[in-house]
Amino acid sequence: MAIPAIPQRLTAPAPGWTVEADVVVVGSGIAGLTLALRYTGLDPEAKVLVVTKDVLSSGSTRWAQGGIAAVLDPRDTPAEHLSDTLVAGVGLCDEEAVRVLVTEGPGALRGLIAAGARFDTDDSGELQLTREGGHRRNRIVHAGGDATGAEVQRALVQALRESSIEVIEHALVLDLLKDAGGRAAGVTLHVMGEGERDGVGAVRAGAVVLATGGMGQVYAATTNPVVSTGDGVALALRAGAVVRDLEFVQFHPTVLWLGEDSTGQQPLISEAVRGEGAVLVDAEGVRFMKDVHELADLAPRDVVAKAIMRRMRETGADHMYLDARHFGEEKWRTRFPTIHAVCREHGIDPVTQPIPVAPAAHYASGGVRADLHGRTSVPGLYACGEVACTGVHGANRLASNSLLEGLVFAERIAADIHAGRRAGSPAAVRTAPGEPVADDRPTGLVDPRARPRIQGHMSRGASVLRGQESLSEVARALVSTRWTPVAVEPCTESWEATNLLTVASALVEAARNREETRGSHWREDFPERNDAWWLGHLDVTLTAEGMTMTYVPHGQRATVLPPRVETDLIEAGLDPATVTALFQAAADEDLQAPGDVTSLATIPAGQTDTADVVARADGVVSGLAVAEGAFSHLSQGRLTAERLVKDGERVTRGDVLMTVTGPTRDLLTAERTALNLLTHLSGIATLTDRWVRAVEGTGARIRDSRKTLPGLRALEKYAVRCGGGVNHRMSLSDAALIKDNHVVAAGGVAEAFRAVRDAYPGLPIEVEVDRIDQIEPVLAEGAEEILLDNFTVDDLVLAVRLVDGRARLESSGGLTLDSARDVAETGVDYLAVGALTHSAPALDIALDLRGN
Repeated sequence: MAIPAIPQRLTAPAPGWTVEADVVVVGSGIAGLTLALRYTGLDPEAKVLVVTKDVLSSGSTRWAQGGIAAVLDPRDTPAEHLSDTLVAGVGLCDEEAVRVLVTEGPGALRGLIAAGARFDTDDSGELQLTREGGHRRNRIVHAGGDATGAEVQRALVQALRESSIEVIEHALVLDLLKDAGGRAAGVTLHVMGEGERDGVGAVRAGAVVLATGGMGQVYAATTNPVVSTGDGVALALRAGAVVRDLEFVQFHPTVLWLGEDSTGQQPLISEAVRGEGAVLVDAEGVRFMKDVHELADLAPRDVVAKAIMRRMRETGADHMYLDARHFGEEKWRTRFPTIHAVCREHGIDPVTQPIPVAPAAHYASGGVRADLHGRTSVPGLYACGEVACTGVHGANRLASNSLLEGLVFAERIAADIHAGRRAGSPAAVRTAPGEPVADDRPTGLVDPRARPRIQGHMSRGASVLRGQESLSEVARALVSTRWTPVAVEPCTESWEATNLLTVASALVEAARNREETRGSHWREDFPERNDAWWLGHLDVTLTAEGMTMTYVPHGQRATVLPPRVETDLIEAGLDPATVTALFQAAADEDLQAPGDVTSLATIPAGQTDTADVVARADGVVSGLAVAEGAFSHLSQGRLTAERLVKDGERVTRGDVLMTVTGPTRDLLTAERTALNLLTHLSGIATLTDRWVRAVEGTGARIRDSRKTLPGLRALEKYAVRCGGGVNHRMSLSDAALIKDNHVVAAGGVAEAFRAVRDAYPGLPIEVEVDRIDQIEPVLAEGAEEILLDNFTVDDLVLAVRLVDGRARLESSGGLTLDSARDVAETGVDYLAVGALTHSAPALDIALDLRGN
């Protein structure tokens, strides 16, 4: 039975209606509504459309009890807030993103207050500040005691209803629309209702913002509402976007325990309760957090959740208790009225009884990879809030930073889209609506009856406690879930089940790969943090072949590569992450504070230009996609390029190879890195082409060696292929190559050959010889390829006769272009030319600004 692949598109009817917008925001929580309102303020004439899965007041924001963290106390500092966040993130926070959060956060919070949000104040009218786990200062603002999210949602919904922003409610987003250039061009969605816009439709827009919230419903028990089915992450994966760090799912340590069979959304007991002095105890009343962490009950969430799970194991209990009886009835009713009422509804009086609690799925620290402006790896597609991975949370979110992230990055995204749409700006190319193109990627759906099975498997094997065995069992179960014996009809339930399966599959694969315990990812079989191997991120993409995972060392910035660049790099056998790491290494060398001082001093900030990349000499071009990627990466997507020739083509002096458009400062800052790579690779391709033409018609092929520059081997070998050559070994592990020193060490050629064959059976074995008499012994051993080192033409003729087709033959050493044809005509299979990558002169290529 063939198991179907994870679909790259949802099966759905063709859109029956279409609406146009400048910006479409998917989601109506703090991130989505803040962004829509902010963008409307920047561009009152723009058409902004918000689509939301339920009604405007639904979603995760309204369930947030604790509050919003921001530095408002004069005794507090952004540096302290940054430090607390980095500690909670366990080494994987993007420090630059956190700095943005803590420095821009207070202003964003004041903007929310100006929009109408009312937070609790003290008798003097000052904002009340409290603490939560992981914070070393009182910096949490709250509303209605423990109803902060509800108040934030109320204020934003009211502001939105007073604006010109259009809203489509009861709309489940399906898939991303793209134009011919691979840019976001809108979304398809299904409206659950009747009227002018019901059923499947399309929103065409130049900028698409995902603000869809989390994916907590992938687990059987969660604090997330029923709408949190990972729709945004699943859409992004199907659209080809990069998703990062999905294994870091935060389990809130104190969720009201309603019994072992309880599923769905569970009541949250806010961390603020512990911030006000509540303590965790076991059934015997023992405070077990005192010996676990210096902050005891106010330790970061992952520490508390793990401590609770350990204590449950030790005592055989299925929950612990949160004791706040000392608060008294007045404090419970005024400071935590919502929690007090929920407890009473379930037969628990927190004034007189400790509250039964256990960890449950709460927040996804990972999500769609986004940069400091919310841009994803798909141009025109942005992500904000819990659906995004901006790097501020690392391996474990610090309490009450999530609402703040939604505020701060929503404002940044609005500013970035607005900057891109200004008249005359080259970035308008990025955000102008394009005509959607036909999408022929495979479709599919999951049987909606699989939803509880997915959730059950995830809760049993991929929740707080994980291990290779449990994760492998879940992975197998998820694969089986893809198959169904009946045709699945397109409907809300099957779309949601497919989204849950998609995100669950990605999460489990990431969790299986990360063999360490870090933050909210706890591996029982790898209980220690391992910075030597795992101080980095796991990026996941979805292809026709399934999930592809890339490890990215921490500190390497996310980049926005045009989709065609990523595709071209992959088709060329190059890893986009490795290539962008090269760009970042160049940027780190070039750009210390304050930056490109010459360009900053001589070029006005708003100036834009188009530049031509021009050949100054005849040759063969290689590395155009690499150069385009460098321009895009080093400008954070602000530069766009059009290639006018293809890699491998012969060009003549004066030919324009590529045009690049964008901010002039970015053009000149990125110029050197892009041209360094392009001229070097084109030089290799040009020299290779000369050798190939020298032996044309002989049957011999030109190939390279491992004489490459560190870090550039894959690129340089690609350039050899562009020039018409072929590659030899990529590394010392691809095949065994026995050379003279190995022969000396082993005591003879035949002995060396046998030693390799015994140690690595099945691995290709090549042998280098420098005398005719060495050939027969290695042939007798079964050598597949013999490298003839520094043989004369006459000796090569003898060697070819002796071997008589029993092995492939390569000639190496002492070769020149003048002698190449004579060597090739001896009948050898390859001419190995180390000079191709070792000493090829660069092809002269320049960047010429056109000027305004």
